[in-house]
Amino acid sequence: MAPRFAPKEPVVLDPPKDTPFTPTELRQFDGVHNPLIYVAVKGTVFDVTKNSKVYGPGGSYAVFAGKDGSKGLAKSSLDPDLAVPDTAGLDQGEITVLDDWYSYFSQRYNIIGKIVPDSEAKI
Repeated sequence: MAPRFAPKEPVVLDPPKDTPFTPTELRQFDGVHNPLIYVAVKGTVFDVTKNSKVYGPGGSYAVFAGKDGSKGLAKSSLDPDLAVPDTAGLDQGEITVLDDWYSYFSQRYNIIGKIVPDSEAKI
């Protein structure tokens, strides 16, 4: 039996990277300011560029491009105000949904980094 949320077609992923990205740096990877599109889930940064029709400008999930939108994913919401990393106050069902999104991304997109506080910006 295939793992839950496994892609229909096999996906070959690169080894995960742990490049640090501040939230400010991540915002540049929204498909507008940069052709690359990154989305973070639970602090892990994924390269979703290959699915730019969905995550790029005008795409159905563009609200998450260049952000850690964990709260919005957990709440199954495309409200830009919820496309934030703060998961405080989520109920168990929402946490499960967020974990499912993390699993979904992990099986389809390369992990290219992790979110660090803006105070750790590269100098």
